[in-house]
Amino acid sequence: MTGAIPTNTVLIVDDDQAITDTLAAIFNMHGYNAHGAYSAEQAIESIAACVPDMALLDVNLPGMNGIDLAIVLKANHPECHVLLVSGHERTHMLLEEAAKKGHIFDIMAKPIHPTFILERVKALLSASKQVTPVLTDLATSAVS
Repeated sequence: MTGAIPTNTVLIVDDDQAITDTLAAIFNMHGYNAHGAYSAEQAIESIAACVPDMALLDVNLPGMNGIDLAIVLKANHPECHVLLVSGHERTHMLLEEAAKKGHIFDIMAKPIHPTFILERVKALLSASKQVTPVLTDLATSAVS
């Protein structure tokens, strides 16, 4: 295992079962608690049972797309990080529409080597766990 905190839960949503299952296996091997869903609707059911720390969402899903899923997820669970992935040209138009409504998301272009996905997920999760140092009382520190 490399650097992941085992309690971090990752939901991987892609309609390509091979991609979903492979990424879930890779994340699990790196210490994450990862599971997959093959549609946005299946993901919503999964999230109702257990809110993930991170959602890795393909943009082009059957039915509800990944951007709309991300909007719903962030509206209901703002603490959940979202990383979108896409290999389609029209994704930028969907992202622009979402941005006009105030929804900004990280996105990576497919194909992506799993190492890059792992690094980005680790960075996003680590950033949220950084704590601002508390300043000590000046009177106490002046005495020592």
